[in-house]
Amino acid sequence: MLTAVPANCTSAVDLIFVLDASGSIKSSGYEQMKSFVSELVNQFDVESGNARVGLLTYSTTVNVRFNLSTYTSRAEIQAAISLLIYTDGMTNTADALARVRRVMLRPAAGDRPDVPNVVVVLTDGGSNDSLATQVSFVTFTTL
Repeated sequence: MLTAVPANCTSAVDLIFVLDASGSIKSSGYEQMKSFVSELVNQFDVESGNARVGLLTYSTTVNVRFNLSTYTSRAEIQAAISLLIYTDGMTNTADALARVRRVMLRPAAGDRPDVPNVVVVLTDGGSNDSLATQVSFVTFTTL
């Protein structure tokens, strides 16, 4: 849970959450992540279109749960978050970051070229392939 409520954000932003659903997170940790993201989404101005939110989960497989253009209200986003199911498995962080870069941060998925992109990765940090994750991160941050 958030310990301090952030001020409402009215700035334009394309915000993507990347949630680790691997075995090391455990179901209880995954539920905490869902709660945190749901509370955080409440602070963004989604209804006016200033903020767009996308979400991806990963473990052994990577799944885009919703793109930036999928939902237009906080309630819709929070409902989708509440339905996410913990999957267990390996920690495939490199592929998750690559999927965000190649699929989610594209105009076809709702990315706006004139709006800042913010990608929030929630993980315990234990990637299966730390070198591939580092390469994916460096590639990601040089865009």
